[in-house]
Amino acid sequence: MSNNNWNISKKCQRGFTLIELMVVMIILGLLAALVVPKMFGKLETAKTNAAYAQIELFGTALDSYRLDVGKYPTTSDGMEALISPVSGAEEWNGPYLRKNEIPLDPWGNPYTYESPGTHGDYDLYSLGADNSEGGDGEDRDIASWKGLK
Repeated sequence: MSNNNWNISKKCQRGFTLIELMVVMIILGLLAALVVPKMFGKLETAKTNAAYAQIELFGTALDSYRLDVGKYPTTSDGMEALISPVSGAEEWNGPYLRKNEIPLDPWGNPYTYESPGTHGDYDLYSLGADNSEGGDGEDRDIASWKGLK
């Protein structure tokens, strides 16, 4: 094999060196370290905003129910009164929710409904990601009587 043929075959076998691959991996790692925390922060905010939006939609459905029936569903009737009539609701004109189901909060837990409520005609709230009272950030309670903060 001549020296000239050896140089040609060597040129055809070019690739990345280990150092080049390491530099690319370090750059990708640095980018991920900067971007991933920001994305998780957005996810927390998105779930909290979704819970507030659902509570507002439930509030609209509960107000429609009250206009038809003359009162809000009791705690024992629950929010199920929005999708199927309960006894004593002769003027019921529902269902008041579009999908005929009571959705869970963004963390997969049921909303709590009480009527009469301690903060108004009814109290409707989610206990947040930790599903217990109180908390900060994603764990904070989201309630019908509190505004979006």
